[in-house]
This record gives sequence, structure tokens and C-alpha cells, in this order.
Amino acid sequence: MRCPACHNMENRVLESRAAESGQSVRRRRECLKCNHRFTTYERVEFAPLMVVKENGNRESFDREKLVRSLTRICERTAIGTAQIETMVSSIEATLQQRTNREISDSELSELVLRELQPLSEAACIRYASTYCQFENITEFLETLARVNSDPTNLTNSIEFAVAKSRSLN
Repeated sequence: MRCPACHNMENRVLESRAAESGQSVRRRRECLKCNHRFTTYERVEFAPLMVVKENGNRESFDREKLVRSLTRICERTAIGTAQIETMVSSIEATLQQRTNREISDSELSELVLRELQPLSEAACIRYASTYCQFENITEFLETLARVNSDPTNLTNSIEFAVAKSRSLN
């Protein structure tokens, strides 16, 4: 591991512990040349996952891209960075358990919405309005009405939004 300060390759591990619900190892290191301390994370490398976009293009699943989008969606909500990391780890674990290495972007959106559901209805609606394509404002308002009329049945409203998004493709 190269020191980020002086680029020396020799360092020592000061502390190791499990991170991200046991999905990775966090290590505190110290450079033997400049004594700079830094943190590294080790994760198991999985077979690559591919996300199939609505236009047919394929791109590698990018964990950090999902974290960034959820961070933007969850601004001004009670959902913190740790919860977002846990949510993304859960989604990634679900995807890694699949035998099919490809997932459509609408299926990925559905997984995200299912993870957001118990945390924040507002975040669910923000995510659906941003990443599920509604044809017009009426469809979006219908989804909001369904959520408001029966908050315990948010899953059906989410499935409605995802189905609308799929029907547009």
C-alpha cells in the first residue's frame, strides 16, 4: 500500500477491524518514512455486475455512483451517510447473490425503492420522481395520492411507479 503523502511503499498496520457490516476490513496504517497515518479498506472482489440501461447500453455496476445518487436524494432527510452505505451494501449483496450478472436499471431502481421504503417516504418519492420516468405530472400525482391515501401500502405505489417507468421503455 502506497502512502498518500510521500508515496513510500513501506508502512505498518496500526489497527484492523470489520467495517460495513462485516463486508470489508478497515485498516489504520502508518507510513514508516513520513509517519503519515491513513485508512484503507479491503473488500472481497466479486464477479462484475452489469447494469442494462433503458437504451440497451451496458455499464458496470458502480457502487460509488449509487452512493452519490442516494446521498443527493436523501439530502434534508433523517437518512445519514452510514444508513446509505448500509443500504448500498445490502443492494450490492442482493445483486451478488443472483446467478444473472446483468440487471436492468428499472430492476435496480426497484431494489433501491424497497430499501428506501422503511427509512423515508419522502426519499422514496424523490427517488421515484428522479429515476423512474413519468410520462406526465398526472402519473406522478397519482403515485403521490396512492402513498398519501394508504401510507402502509407504499410498496404498491412504488410498484406502480416502476411499472409506469417500464411501460415507457
